[in-house]
Parts: sequence; C-alpha cells; structure tokens
Amino acid sequence: MSLHLGAFVQALGGTLIGASPETRVERIAPLEQAGPRDLSFLSHARYQHLLQTTRAGCVIVSPALQAAAQARGACIVVLDPYAYFAKATQLWRQHHDPVKPRGIHPSAVVDPEAQVDPTAWVGPLCVVGRGARIGADTVLASRVTLGDRCVVGDRCILHSGVVIGADGFGFAPEQGRWVKIEQLGAVRIGNDVEIGANTCIDRGALEDTVIEDGVKLDNLIQVGHNVHIGAHSAMAGCVGIAGSARIGAHCTVGGGAIVLGHLELADHVHVSAATVVTRSLNRPGQYTGMFPIDDNARWEKNAATLKQLHGLRDRVKALEQALKAAHNNNG
Repeated sequence: MSLHLGAFVQALGGTLIGASPETRVERIAPLEQAGPRDLSFLSHARYQHLLQTTRAGCVIVSPALQAAAQARGACIVVLDPYAYFAKATQLWRQHHDPVKPRGIHPSAVVDPEAQVDPTAWVGPLCVVGRGARIGADTVLASRVTLGDRCVVGDRCILHSGVVIGADGFGFAPEQGRWVKIEQLGAVRIGNDVEIGANTCIDRGALEDTVIEDGVKLDNLIQVGHNVHIGAHSAMAGCVGIAGSARIGAHCTVGGGAIVLGHLELADHVHVSAATVVTRSLNRPGQYTGMFPIDDNARWEKNAATLKQLHGLRDRVKALEQALKAAHNNNG
C-alpha cells in the first residue's frame, strides 16, 4: 500500500518542497511514530518541537512553520494542515479501499414498506422498520436499528449498534403509577451525518426529532425525544441531550456533557467536556461548568464552603449597607 506525494498535491493542492512528486508514501502516521516513508502533519505551533525528532519522510505544515519544516526535510505547505490531513486520509482510503458495499446484507431484516436507495448499504443484522427511508450512498454498519417511519438522508454513516427511533422517555404520573405516552413522531436525519457506535436517538412524542445536515455524533450518545440539532454541530462521546432541547448550528459539546430538557443553545455555542447545561445559552461562545478535581479531603472542604456562599453573600450585603449608613451619618 503506497501513494506518491504528487498524488496528494494533485488532488488536494498545497506546495511540495524538498522532495520529488514521485516519492512514495507507505502510510500516514503521527509525528512521533512516523518513519522515513511516512507522511505526517503538524497542525499547531505548540508541537513544533516534534519537528526536531520526527523521522517522517514528509510533513504537512502551515506557512508559519514552513521554515522549520523545510530545515529538517520535505514538507507540503498548506493553509490548514489539519483539514488537509483529514482529506489525505480520505484520498488514501479511496485508493486502497475503493469498493464500497451496496445493497442489503442477507442477514438484515428490511420491512417491505421501507425505501432503501440502491446505492446505500444495509449491513449484517440490521433492522429497518416499516416506512423508513435510507438515502443515496448511506452506510448502515452491522446491528443498526432504524425504526418505523424514520428517515436518513444521503451520504450518512451509522456505525454498529446505532438505534434510531426507539421510544422517547415519556410517562405521565397518575396515582403513584406511570402512564406511558405513546411516541407518535419519528426521527429525521439530514445529509452527510455520521453517528458513532451505540448512540441512540429517540423518536419524537408528537413532532419529529431532527438531526440536520452535517452533524457528527460520537459513540454512546443519548439524544432524547423532540431534540433538534442544527447543521454541522458535533458532539463527543457520552453526551446526553434531554428531550425537547434545541441545539444551534456549528455547536460543539464535549464528552460527557449534559444538556437539560427544553433548553436552547444558540449557533456557535461550545460546551466543555463534563459540563451540565442548566440554562439556555443565547450567545455564541465557550461555556464550562465543571468543579475542578482535587484530593478528596480538600474537595469536601471546598464543597462545604460552596454551601455557605449564599449566607456569606447576605452577610457581605449587610456589612455594605451598614458601612454605607455609617458613611452617610458621618457625612
């Protein structure tokens, strides 16, 4: 398996310096593990020191790092090395694994009323429900479940174990018992969406749960009923989005974070890992809500102090008022 450097530049652009276009690349590798026949990349100046020790045959760099990269050997200079690296992996896959499966695996169960585009792939042990629709060039890996009337657009990837269209968590209390609310909506997924292994997206109670174009979801994410996720948002593993939350476009949610139900996140909101979002975030920006880790004894003391903050605030207000009154009397 190999590809010459000229193929990358011809397909993806960039300026090749210090090597012949005919130089062969045997793999794409990180700087620390790359060898003389490998292509690597450097996307951030903080890792510039790795250029001094890497054995990579060629490194993808930005113009700002061109001189440092050129001093050690061959490089491809591009405006955005990380995006170029991503496209390079796609090019590698296209050349070395060009055949995409199409059709329906014999072990899959597809309802006769479902619509599967001829260019899509429904993998082993998948289940596709009545009235479901799967768009062009979409891939359902093994053991994906697509519920009744749920729709997946074009060029999507659903990894193993994904469940689309299970019932949302809806129950009404009555005299100490729970009465099930039938989930009458579905799930609508746009184009170019990728959903990681064992992620679950619940169907809507009355209206549909909606995942817009270009959304990327990691493994083990829970998306509750009637959630709406805007275009090109991305979420890392173990995120939980409670029912009826609305996530804007181009948002990111870090691993293990939770968004409570019925909240709204504006476009371009970025939530740090492990944060619990307890209120709507109406302005773009980075939001963090984590209590820093510490040794247990110190953490307990800090937690106890936090419980006293409300009383401390009242005492400070009282002191301020007393000082103000004393100042007025003396004046």
